Amino acid sequence: MMIDRYLKSFYVLLLVSFLTACATSPMGRTQLAFLPDAELDSMGLQAFENLKKEKPVSRNTRENEFVRCITSAIAREVGGEWEVVVFEDASLNAFALPGRKIGVHTGLIDLVDNQDQLAAVIGHEVGHVMARHSNERMSQQMGAQAGIALVQAVAAPQTAMGQTAVSLLGIGAEYGIIMPFSRLHESEADMIGLDLMAKAGFNPAESVTLWLKMAQASQGPRPVEFLSTHPSHETRIEDLQARLPHAQQLQQQAIAAGKNPRCAK
Repeated sequence: MMIDRYLKSFYVLLLVSFLTACATSPMGRTQLAFLPDAELDSMGLQAFENLKKEKPVSRNTRENEFVRCITSAIAREVGGEWEVVVFEDASLNAFALPGRKIGVHTGLIDLVDNQDQLAAVIGHEVGHVMARHSNERMSQQMGAQAGIALVQAVAAPQTAMGQTAVSLLGIGAEYGIIMPFSRLHESEADMIGLDLMAKAGFNPAESVTLWLKMAQASQGPRPVEFLSTHPSHETRIEDLQARLPHAQQLQQQAIAAGKNPRCAK
């Protein structure tokens, strides 16, 4: 009887933990996220500070103004102050971290033709943060207690635990290890990002052009890190095209509201 009582208490506590950890993504999907958002924000801040110390930061005024102009327009749609840094790195990559931090590599800036194409990538990365994907996969893979332990580990990215921590945040490639977001997360970030860029006044149709350019670039001798763990190019483009009419309506509403970003490359 005593054992049965303990078991019942255990299952009740487990159920309470599960229910309190449930969240809903911007796309209406139920999520399991154990870690407090404040802890994830702290990890994002620490990881970003590490990157700024370890990677060369671009001092090119024009590139920085171009990226900040786009980021500011998208950030207004989600609220809060976002810090953005352009890193001198030839790889075609960008990332956003909990705590409102955005990094963009110069290789990606060189690839895009216009503001709308870069807005597609930045919108996608901000979509990951909005949907709490880092929290969700930490909760799924590590469990609550282990996840909390990673908060301190992110301060030492050279260690095995630290590499796991930063890779779960979405920047593991910077430290030689990739723990990819799931295809579900990537597709969800695509849809959120498409809507975000449209709400900010950018042309959502350019997202398709951007991913076609990225797909072409990935055919070279070196695979594109940004695309290495993402859905197939064909699937991504089909999904974006299917949502394009909705996004174009959002863009028309944005333009009618006076949102017309002019970010010169």
